[in-house]
Amino acid sequence: MEFSSRLLEKAVNEMAQLPGIGKRTALRLVLHLLKQPKEQTGFLTQALTTMREEVQFCASCHNISDLAVCEICSNTKRNHQIICVVEDIRDVMAIENTGQFRGIYHVLGGKISPIDGVGPSQLNINTLVEKVKSGAASEIIFALSSTMEGDTTNFYIYKQIQDCGVITSTIARGISVGDELEYADEVTLGRSILQRVPFENFFKNN
Repeated sequence: MEFSSRLLEKAVNEMAQLPGIGKRTALRLVLHLLKQPKEQTGFLTQALTTMREEVQFCASCHNISDLAVCEICSNTKRNHQIICVVEDIRDVMAIENTGQFRGIYHVLGGKISPIDGVGPSQLNINTLVEKVKSGAASEIIFALSSTMEGDTTNFYIYKQIQDCGVITSTIARGISVGDELEYADEVTLGRSILQRVPFENFFKNN
Protein backbone atom coordinates (compact mmCIF):
# COMPACT_ATOMS: atom_id res chain seq x y z
CA MET A 1 0.00 0.00 0.00
CA GLU A 2 1.57 3.24 -1.18
CA PHE A 3 1.06 6.44 0.86
CA SER A 4 1.43 10.00 -0.28
CA SER A 5 2.16 11.11 3.28
CA ARG A 6 4.46 9.60 5.90
CA LEU A 7 2.24 11.07 8.61
CA LEU A 8 -0.76 9.29 7.11
CA GLU A 9 1.19 6.06 6.81
CA LYS A 10 2.30 6.23 10.45
CA ALA A 11 -1.28 6.84 11.63
CA VAL A 12 -2.57 3.93 9.54
CA ASN A 13 0.14 1.60 10.85
CA GLU A 14 -0.72 2.47 14.44
CA MET A 15 -4.45 2.04 13.86
CA ALA A 16 -3.81 -1.34 12.22
CA GLN A 17 -2.32 -2.60 15.50
CA LEU A 18 -5.85 -2.80 16.94
CA PRO A 19 -7.51 -6.28 16.98
CA GLY A 20 -9.52 -7.02 13.87
CA ILE A 21 -8.30 -3.90 12.06
CA GLY A 22 -6.45 -4.48 8.80
CA LYS A 23 -4.56 -1.89 6.78
CA ARG A 24 -7.53 -1.05 4.55
CA THR A 25 -9.91 -0.60 7.48
CA ALA A 26 -7.26 1.43 9.30
CA LEU A 27 -6.88 3.69 6.24
CA ARG A 28 -10.65 4.19 6.08
CA LEU A 29 -10.79 5.15 9.77
CA VAL A 30 -7.86 7.54 9.52
CA LEU A 31 -9.32 9.24 6.44
CA HIS A 32 -12.61 9.58 8.31
CA LEU A 33 -10.80 11.30 11.18
CA LEU A 34 -9.15 13.69 8.73
CA LYS A 35 -12.58 14.76 7.50
CA GLN A 36 -13.79 15.55 11.02
CA PRO A 37 -13.29 18.93 12.73
CA LYS A 38 -9.96 19.09 14.56
CA GLU A 39 -11.70 19.44 17.94
CA GLN A 40 -13.54 16.14 17.34
CA THR A 41 -10.25 14.34 16.85
CA GLY A 42 -9.00 16.12 19.96
CA PHE A 43 -11.92 14.75 21.98
CA LEU A 44 -11.05 11.23 20.85
CA THR A 45 -7.36 11.69 21.62
CA GLN A 46 -8.11 13.14 25.06
CA ALA A 47 -10.57 10.35 25.90
CA LEU A 48 -8.02 7.67 25.01
CA THR A 49 -5.21 9.42 26.88
CA THR A 50 -7.33 9.96 29.99
CA MET A 51 -8.53 6.35 29.94
CA ARG A 52 -5.00 4.99 29.61
CA GLU A 53 -3.64 7.17 32.41
CA GLU A 54 -6.51 7.07 34.90
CA VAL A 55 -8.36 3.77 34.49
CA GLN A 56 -7.90 1.39 37.42
CA PHE A 57 -8.57 -2.23 38.28
CA CYS A 58 -10.94 -2.81 41.16
CA ALA A 59 -9.02 -3.83 44.26
CA SER A 60 -11.71 -6.36 45.10
CA CYS A 61 -12.83 -8.01 41.85
CA HIS A 62 -10.20 -6.83 39.29
CA ASN A 63 -12.88 -5.30 37.06
CA ILE A 64 -11.96 -2.14 35.14
CA SER A 65 -13.04 0.87 37.19
CA ASP A 66 -12.71 4.63 37.57
CA LEU A 67 -12.19 4.22 41.32
CA ALA A 68 -10.19 1.92 43.60
CA VAL A 69 -13.34 -0.16 44.16
CA CYS A 70 -15.79 -0.54 41.28
CA GLU A 71 -19.46 0.46 41.42
CA ILE A 72 -20.63 -3.15 41.59
CA CYS A 73 -18.44 -4.09 44.55
CA SER A 74 -19.33 -0.88 46.39
CA ASN A 75 -23.07 -1.37 45.85
CA THR A 76 -24.58 -2.39 49.21
CA LYS A 77 -27.70 -3.72 47.46
CA ARG A 78 -25.70 -6.49 45.77
CA ASN A 79 -25.32 -9.91 47.40
CA HIS A 80 -21.62 -10.00 48.22
CA GLN A 81 -21.82 -13.64 49.27
CA ILE A 82 -22.39 -14.82 45.68
CA ILE A 83 -19.39 -14.40 43.40
CA CYS A 84 -19.58 -14.96 39.66
CA VAL A 85 -16.20 -15.90 38.19
CA VAL A 86 -15.64 -14.56 34.66
CA GLU A 87 -12.76 -14.23 32.22
CA ASP A 88 -12.79 -10.48 31.56
CA ILE A 89 -14.79 -7.25 31.65
CA ARG A 90 -16.72 -8.15 28.49
CA ASP A 91 -18.29 -11.06 30.36
CA VAL A 92 -19.24 -8.79 33.27
CA MET A 93 -20.97 -6.47 30.81
CA ALA A 94 -22.75 -9.37 29.11
CA ILE A 95 -24.13 -10.77 32.38
CA GLU A 96 -25.06 -7.32 33.71
CA ASN A 97 -27.07 -6.70 30.53
CA THR A 98 -29.30 -9.69 31.38
CA GLY A 99 -30.47 -8.01 34.61
CA GLN A 100 -30.65 -11.48 36.21
CA PHE A 101 -27.63 -11.44 38.52
CA ARG A 102 -27.42 -9.44 41.74
CA GLY A 103 -24.23 -10.82 43.21
CA ILE A 104 -20.69 -9.58 42.56
CA TYR A 105 -17.94 -10.68 40.19
CA HIS A 106 -14.37 -11.85 40.16
CA VAL A 107 -12.49 -11.16 36.92
CA LEU A 108 -9.69 -13.66 36.27
CA GLY A 109 -8.12 -11.76 33.39
CA GLY A 110 -7.99 -14.83 31.15
CA LYS A 111 -8.12 -18.62 31.18
CA ILE A 112 -5.50 -21.28 31.89
CA SER A 113 -3.97 -22.17 28.53
CA PRO A 114 -0.60 -23.97 28.62
CA ILE A 115 -0.29 -23.80 24.83
CA ASP A 116 -0.39 -19.99 25.09
CA GLY A 117 1.90 -19.93 28.12
CA VAL A 118 -0.88 -18.85 30.48
CA GLY A 119 -0.76 -20.60 33.85
CA PRO A 120 -2.64 -20.06 37.12
CA SER A 121 -0.01 -17.60 38.35
CA GLN A 122 -0.78 -15.25 35.45
CA LEU A 123 -4.45 -15.02 36.46
CA ASN A 124 -6.31 -13.49 39.40
CA ILE A 125 -6.94 -16.86 41.02
CA ASN A 126 -5.12 -16.49 44.35
CA THR A 127 -7.24 -13.51 45.42
CA LEU A 128 -10.41 -15.50 44.69
CA VAL A 129 -9.18 -18.46 46.73
CA GLU A 130 -8.30 -16.10 49.58
CA LYS A 131 -11.83 -14.65 49.52
CA VAL A 132 -13.36 -18.10 49.77
CA LYS A 133 -11.03 -19.24 52.55
CA SER A 134 -11.78 -16.07 54.53
CA GLY A 135 -15.48 -16.89 54.47
CA ALA A 136 -16.39 -13.93 52.26
CA ALA A 137 -18.43 -16.09 49.87
CA SER A 138 -21.23 -18.64 50.21
CA GLU A 139 -21.43 -19.53 46.50
CA ILE A 140 -19.04 -19.41 43.57
CA ILE A 141 -20.59 -19.41 40.11
CA PHE A 142 -18.27 -20.49 37.31
CA ALA A 143 -19.23 -18.47 34.22
CA LEU A 144 -16.29 -19.05 31.91
CA SER A 145 -16.89 -19.92 28.27
CA SER A 146 -17.54 -23.59 27.57
CA THR A 147 -14.18 -24.35 26.00
CA MET A 148 -11.42 -26.73 27.06
CA GLU A 149 -9.49 -23.80 28.55
CA GLY A 150 -12.58 -22.58 30.39
CA ASP A 151 -13.33 -26.02 31.84
CA THR A 152 -9.68 -26.49 32.84
CA THR A 153 -9.73 -23.17 34.68
CA ASN A 154 -13.01 -24.00 36.41
CA PHE A 155 -11.68 -27.34 37.59
CA TYR A 156 -8.39 -25.85 38.82
CA ILE A 157 -10.24 -23.30 40.96
CA TYR A 158 -12.71 -25.93 42.15
CA LYS A 159 -9.86 -28.11 43.44
CA GLN A 160 -8.47 -25.13 45.37
CA ILE A 161 -11.73 -24.41 47.20
CA GLN A 162 -13.60 -27.73 47.33
CA ASP A 163 -12.87 -28.22 51.05
CA CYS A 164 -13.93 -24.70 52.08
CA GLY A 165 -17.63 -25.47 52.47
CA VAL A 166 -18.69 -23.07 49.73
CA ILE A 167 -21.36 -23.91 47.14
CA THR A 168 -19.93 -24.17 43.63
CA SER A 169 -22.16 -23.95 40.58
CA THR A 170 -21.78 -23.38 36.87
CA ILE A 171 -24.08 -21.66 34.42
CA ALA A 172 -26.49 -24.01 32.67
CA ARG A 173 -25.22 -25.05 29.26
CA GLY A 174 -27.80 -23.19 27.26
CA ILE A 175 -24.62 -21.62 25.93
CA SER A 176 -23.32 -23.71 23.02
CA VAL A 177 -20.10 -25.60 23.66
CA GLY A 178 -17.16 -23.55 22.42
CA ASP A 179 -19.08 -20.26 22.47
CA GLU A 180 -17.66 -17.15 24.10
CA LEU A 181 -19.92 -15.67 26.76
CA GLU A 182 -19.93 -12.16 25.32
CA TYR A 183 -21.61 -13.34 22.10
CA ALA A 184 -24.53 -15.11 23.79
CA ASP A 185 -27.90 -13.39 23.55
CA GLU A 186 -29.15 -11.81 26.77
CA VAL A 187 -32.16 -14.13 27.21
CA THR A 188 -30.08 -17.32 26.88
CA LEU A 189 -27.34 -15.98 29.13
CA GLY A 190 -29.86 -14.78 31.73
CA ARG A 191 -31.53 -18.20 31.84
CA SER A 192 -28.13 -19.87 32.17
CA ILE A 193 -27.43 -17.78 35.28
CA LEU A 194 -30.83 -18.49 36.84
CA GLN A 195 -30.69 -22.21 36.02
CA ARG A 196 -27.12 -22.76 37.15
CA VAL A 197 -26.26 -26.27 38.33
CA PRO A 198 -23.90 -27.60 41.03
CA PHE A 199 -20.38 -27.71 39.62
CA GLU A 200 -19.86 -31.19 41.06
CA ASN A 201 -22.70 -32.49 38.88
CA PHE A 202 -21.26 -30.88 35.77
CA PHE A 203 -17.82 -32.32 36.49
CA LYS A 204 -19.16 -35.86 37.09
CA ASN A 205 -21.10 -35.78 33.83
CA ASN A 206 -18.04 -34.86 31.74
